[in-house]
Amino acid sequence: MNKINKDKRKQINDMVSIVKLASLMFTAIIFFQYIFNDNEFLNNLVYQQIMFMALGIVMLLLLGIYLVWSFSLNDRINKSKYRKIIFIENLFFIAIFFLAITLSGAYASEYKYIFLFIITSSTIQLGLKDGITVAFISSVLILGMDIFCFPNTGAVNKYFQNDLILSGIFLLTAWPLGFYVKIEDEHINKLEELVNKDGLTGVYNHRYFHDALKEKIILSEKDKEHTSMIFVDIDYFKHYNDLYGHQKGDEVLRSIGDILKNNIREGDIAARYGGEEFAVILPNTTEEEALSLADKLRSTIEKTKFYGEENQPRGVLTASMGVSVYPDKAKSDVELIKSADDALYRAKFFNKNRVETYTSILDELKNDIDEKDIELVTSIKTLISVINAKDRYTYGHSERVVLYSRLLAEKLKLNKVDTDTLIYGAYMHDIGKINIAQDVLMKKMPLTTEEWELLKQHPESGAEIIKPVKSLEKMVPIILHHHEKYNGTGYPDGLKGEEIPYLSRVLTVVDSFDAMTSNRPYNQRKTYDEAIIELRKFSGSQFDPVIADKFIEVIKENKDRLDNLI
Repeated sequence: MNKINKDKRKQINDMVSIVKLASLMFTAIIFFQYIFNDNEFLNNLVYQQIMFMALGIVMLLLLGIYLVWSFSLNDRINKSKYRKIIFIENLFFIAIFFLAITLSGAYASEYKYIFLFIITSSTIQLGLKDGITVAFISSVLILGMDIFCFPNTGAVNKYFQNDLILSGIFLLTAWPLGFYVKIEDEHINKLEELVNKDGLTGVYNHRYFHDALKEKIILSEKDKEHTSMIFVDIDYFKHYNDLYGHQKGDEVLRSIGDILKNNIREGDIAARYGGEEFAVILPNTTEEEALSLADKLRSTIEKTKFYGEENQPRGVLTASMGVSVYPDKAKSDVELIKSADDALYRAKFFNKNRVETYTSILDELKNDIDEKDIELVTSIKTLISVINAKDRYTYGHSERVVLYSRLLAEKLKLNKVDTDTLIYGAYMHDIGKINIAQDVLMKKMPLTTEEWELLKQHPESGAEIIKPVKSLEKMVPIILHHHEKYNGTGYPDGLKGEEIPYLSRVLTVVDSFDAMTSNRPYNQRKTYDEAIIELRKFSGSQFDPVIADKFIEVIKENKDRLDNLI
């Protein structure tokens, strides 16, 4: 619908430009009549011809410039500036017409009707209010001319009487035409609302969101400005719907929509992305500004009283939000959506009721790798994105393993190089799952022998993906051996004890702990206390006992902080 409006405005502008051009040509004839009305010019044919050609060339040049400017006007300015420029342009036309009428006889001129050109065109372009304004200005000018220019001879000013009727014609031309334009605009706006708005929440719908985002990205690229995005997801909304039904759930969605509409700026776009997810497009907005607005929205939702929210898992209804920004974190509209979505999932995995900005371990890694490997790392980042899309468990798992690894690296007092290697390896350790079918990854029943053998290949597949990138060669052992067991019964090589690379032994503990404490398609999660018992039980057989003990200390020290990750 937005494109339709643009096309409509362009067509109207083109039509009116032709009308204005014609009126300028008529006005030019009036000026020529005035200039060549003197007999002295008629007696000097050569001078007359030179002047005629010179004025003709100048006039054609000016008309050409106006034509080019007028037809390109829509593409260069926004709607607000467009209205201002057109109104100023109309005043300029009024001035030209007034001068032409003055030169052609002032109060006695036969060309006062020429104001109708600008009255009709301004009404069509700008609407009733501006059309009436132009008609009023035009009427005042011709009536003022009749009053002040008519000689004081005591005779009846018939020109004033006639021009009163003409002024009435001006106003009656602008009023019904402007009223028609107003009715048509209101009708179009209603159609727009039906087409572009979500019927339940009153914010924009999914289709309009994508169209608007593409447009804003193009403008951002053109103006070298930022465009930020906020993804909003209601926490535990399925739980709420299950308790109170979809009608109460719809009331919550409407309330969230109202909160978004009432707390964003003019020019920002709030849309329902789907289900309980909303999105907000923020043109000309930096990441810091977007984070500030997102936190304001989050806080407002948290403080709003919703029916039955006391029975939500946290006793209050909340929302999680993800933020990303073009072009800093994304290079296209598609990437902006994906990065904001990733940030949202990060917020959902890490405690909920929070705002997260998009970050990527691999983006950090780019600072430490050779320039020749950047393209390969970008490809790896794409592969990880594909895995995240296939299996959201893998995404959350990798993010949590990275967090646990940071804490454990600090406890083990690893140097910066080993810490970074561990973190990057933790983020990429499941990249080999790209070769495993989604139905296997998401299978709720126990895996068959064939499926299990296929799954066991992912460490080797991951190592093969990483090997071509020389800057990542330190991560290869971590990825390859993160499923080895301390007693030598792991895979793929059956390494034992100190044979297993140290950082692989570290990742094995962290990886296994998160697997135990996460809901998986085929396994119900354990509590932290239950997982600690498992770590101790298998310490020395599956896990390096020293590393396992250190990690248990990390979990106990950070239990309150980490409790909501699962």
